[in-house]
Amino acid sequence: MIHDSVVSCVGATPMVRLDRCFPESDAEVIAKLEMLNPGGSMKDRPARFIVEQGLHEGTLRPGTRLVESTSGNLGIALAMAAGLYGLSFTAVVDPKTSPINLRLLRLFGADVEMVDEPDESGGYLHTRVRRARELVNSMPNAVLVNQYANDLNWRSYHDTAGEEILEAVDGPVDYLVAAVSTTGSIQGIARRLRQEYPHLKVIAVDAVGSVIFGAPPAPRQLPGFGASRVPEILDRSAIDDIVYVADAESAAGCRRLLDTEKIFAGGSSGAVVAGIEHLVSRLDRPSRIVTLLPDRGERYLDLVYDDNWVASLSEPWQNQEVADTVTS
Repeated sequence: MIHDSVVSCVGATPMVRLDRCFPESDAEVIAKLEMLNPGGSMKDRPARFIVEQGLHEGTLRPGTRLVESTSGNLGIALAMAAGLYGLSFTAVVDPKTSPINLRLLRLFGADVEMVDEPDESGGYLHTRVRRARELVNSMPNAVLVNQYANDLNWRSYHDTAGEEILEAVDGPVDYLVAAVSTTGSIQGIARRLRQEYPHLKVIAVDAVGSVIFGAPPAPRQLPGFGASRVPEILDRSAIDDIVYVADAESAAGCRRLLDTEKIFAGGSSGAVVAGIEHLVSRLDRPSRIVTLLPDRGERYLDLVYDDNWVASLSEPWQNQEVADTVTS
């Protein structure tokens, strides 16, 4: 098949068994390699869906400026999609955005707006969101993407990744395990899988320090994993359990995935590996687990793959009361 643009290449990512990563468990763990999307992450899906739906419905038109608060991946994906459809894009970022992601945003054609004032929770998310709203209100023909409140976010995964998993996996799925931030991917895929397998258990892997499910806020270092606000699109009833994973354990999961499977993935993929390890230790019967590896490892060379960065972390992730917390 010859595509008309790189945006039409989004999706149809392969799935691979992680037998080497989990060799002694009774679980069959199957991972969807979302880092193989053309923009390098699963965020290509909502970016494409939001742009194409907006153009189809008339809420976007050539010349519209998209504005979004982003830590990197969605911004890169939006810059790619916007540029190919005659739109412009402004990414609102903060000092924790990695130099690699900042460079990628600019290379893809995004205008970058940096905020440097911490918000009331000690992070930057609320400050970024407020600045994005200010920009939209001050610019003609500007639209706020608002991934935390945009139903097109979860719908993009329902209609694409969820369908692809059903086509690829032969037989029922017992567990869906996925890292969360906006919660769009886990909810969209869960809703589609549950149409076929209503007894599916959905396990969210969240960052220690994230407030999505009501845990107390604390400093977090990994971009795009966890959040300092509760997403408006969150339907708590869609999630059966939550596993909390700290930054250092996410780094260990990344390295384990690379050592065993030679899959070079980003920080939230390491968190998923750690979360699945906690889950399989509790299973009392053979089970099939489907998960997502959201982005590429190159964007984390200065983070989870840097020995000095890992050594600087202070989280007591070895303490299972912190890292192994599961909440029903």
